[in-house]
Amino acid sequence: MGLCLFHTVRLLVYGILALVVTAYTTLSDETLKSLPSAGTDFDIKTGSILAPILIPRVPGTPGSAAVQQHFIEWFSTHLPKWTIEFQNSTATTPATGDKQIPFVNIIITRDPPWTQPGNVGRLALVAHFDSKLTPAGFIGATDSAAPCAIIMHAARSVDEALTAKWATMEADGSSGLDEEKGVQILLLDGEEAFVSWTDTDSLYGARSLAETWDDSYHAAMSTYKNALDSISLFLLLDLLGAENPTIPSYFKTTHWAYQSLATIEGRLRTLNLQQSKADRPFLPESNKDSNNFRGAWGVQDDHIPFMARGVEVLHMIPTPFPRVWHQMTDDGEHLDLSTVEDWARMVTAFIGEWMDLEGYFPSKTLAEAHIKAKRKVSSKTEL
Repeated sequence: MGLCLFHTVRLLVYGILALVVTAYTTLSDETLKSLPSAGTDFDIKTGSILAPILIPRVPGTPGSAAVQQHFIEWFSTHLPKWTIEFQNSTATTPATGDKQIPFVNIIITRDPPWTQPGNVGRLALVAHFDSKLTPAGFIGATDSAAPCAIIMHAARSVDEALTAKWATMEADGSSGLDEEKGVQILLLDGEEAFVSWTDTDSLYGARSLAETWDDSYHAAMSTYKNALDSISLFLLLDLLGAENPTIPSYFKTTHWAYQSLATIEGRLRTLNLQQSKADRPFLPESNKDSNNFRGAWGVQDDHIPFMARGVEVLHMIPTPFPRVWHQMTDDGEHLDLSTVEDWARMVTAFIGEWMDLEGYFPSKTLAEAHIKAKRKVSSKTEL
């Protein structure tokens, strides 16, 4: 009887902990209205976030190196409190024979300042930054330059709120008393097939990172055994930036997160904060029946090697794919920038709710003034 009671109590505790991990604070209407716009940062010719990514960036080429340098300089300038790490690998491909092609994953992390890495559960924001080898000169604006830019904007938009929240927690002595949550950005290389999609000709960077993290353990007695275990949710953005996208809810276990993002979308539209003229919701399956989740893996993408190791995934990829998918027309001129801005606001709000940032965001005027000031610093540095 005592043993039975012990197991019952343990299950109740685990249940409560699960609720704590998945609970987050809804942002108020005023906070949603205060979220900063991207301004000119998404301009396809001169925008400080998006324009430098809109070049061919096949792994191992000068274009890829240039985009990597853009990421490093931008995060170092605009988000200096975030740590930047790299995970490197090489592999042969069907298109390059015996030549070893380098793949570089960029990992950018912001954790509470008092924590150790093994004790922080993280919301991972993920996109691939490489582009296809063929057709020659392919840009891949939706695939996935715009998703990278959306994540960058969202990270900058929540940065001051994270700083304010964690400073308050340190000041009032509440740091370390609750679960520790951080934000991590994974910019993955080598998602695209070099010839045709197979298990070995695709997901080069994702496969390497998932394997490496699965085999790299945190210190004994850490809350999470390794970096994979530390991912509370793997939010993968791909093929975003075309008008009127339809994103299904792919996985039953993260449908609650899909519903949360769908609620954010609905509230933003009700408040007239969305810019696009979409004639239907981006996320229409909030009421999807639990019996209608059929595909075990969803659409083949960078989540596969992570999901195979038990990571929970929320996949933001449209079905059907945009008409420009893998066409030369997937360029900056064919992006719907109002849709890109809408995604940026939705992702920002989702991070804000996940990280319990209600009450910590600066006013819209102050936030945009800080962004403009950093743009000027960035411009002077480039000169």
